[in-house]
Amino acid sequence: MSETISYAWREPVTDDEMVDLVRSHGGNAVAGWWSRIEPHSLGWVSARDGAGLLVGFVNVAWDGEDHAFLLDTKTRGSYQRRGIATAVVRLAAERARAAGCEWLHVDFEPGLRRFYFDACGFRDTDAGLIHLTTGP
Repeated sequence: MSETISYAWREPVTDDEMVDLVRSHGGNAVAGWWSRIEPHSLGWVSARDGAGLLVGFVNVAWDGEDHAFLLDTKTRGSYQRRGIATAVVRLAAERARAAGCEWLHVDFEPGLRRFYFDACGFRDTDAGLIHLTTGP
C-alpha cells in the first residue's frame, strides 16, 4: 500500500526539520540556514508523510515582480524516486504563477537535467554565471 504524501504551500517548516532533510540524503546541512532564508522567500512547498515527517521541499525566491527562482529542491533519501520532487516543483510553479510571476528559473547540476527538463517541463536557455569566490 502506498503511503499518502501531503503537500503544502508556506506551511511552517523548522530549521531542525531542514537540517534533518538535507542530512537524510547525504547533503551538507548548515544549522540556521532555513531560519535566515525563509523571511526572503516568495514561498516554499513542503511534502510530509502520514506521520508528519518532512520528506520533500523546494524554496521559491523571487525578484518581487516577474521572476521566480527554484532553490534547494530536496527529497528525503528513503523517499526518492516516488514523484515527490516533481510534485513540489509543480506546486511551486502554480503558486509562483498565482503570485503574478511570469518566469520560473532553475539552476542545476548536469545529472539533474532529465528531472528538470523531462519531469518538470523546464526548457533549455542561455544563461550566464560568475563564480564569485574565484572572480569574473
